[in-house]
Amino acid sequence: MKNIRKTEARKRIALVAHDNKKAELIEWAVYNKISLARHELVATGTTGKLLEEELDRPVKKMLSGPLGGDQQIGAMIAEGKIDVLIFFWDPMEAQPHDSDVKALLRLGVAWNILLACDRSTADFILTSPLMQDDYEIIIPDYSGYMNRKVIK
Repeated sequence: MKNIRKTEARKRIALVAHDNKKAELIEWAVYNKISLARHELVATGTTGKLLEEELDRPVKKMLSGPLGGDQQIGAMIAEGKIDVLIFFWDPMEAQPHDSDVKALLRLGVAWNILLACDRSTADFILTSPLMQDDYEIIIPDYSGYMNRKVIK
């Protein structure tokens, strides 16, 4: 039997951007303001503040990414409280919290949520007809890992 998590038509979207990508994410969000208005938005601190101002709507704000916001969103993914992660990250600049970034991306893949790291992929996700309806996400079977014998 497959483990399935059902997402509602109103998705919970996490929006994250590195400093050099914040302007691009804000521009993308403003362009998609009407589509995003149908969904619940969560963001890391600074990005969330900017989004709230530009979209003129509430955004649930976590801490700034380097101060734990990436990890807070990662925890929400693991708890099934995020359906989509839009993370405009900067591939050309090392970040002081690269380990947090990798962990966040890993959790998105581990829990099989929608994940966009660039504008093109974010456009395809947001405009997909599947975004407008309930959707069943198949959660990978981690029972083998969870039930493994741990040697003391």
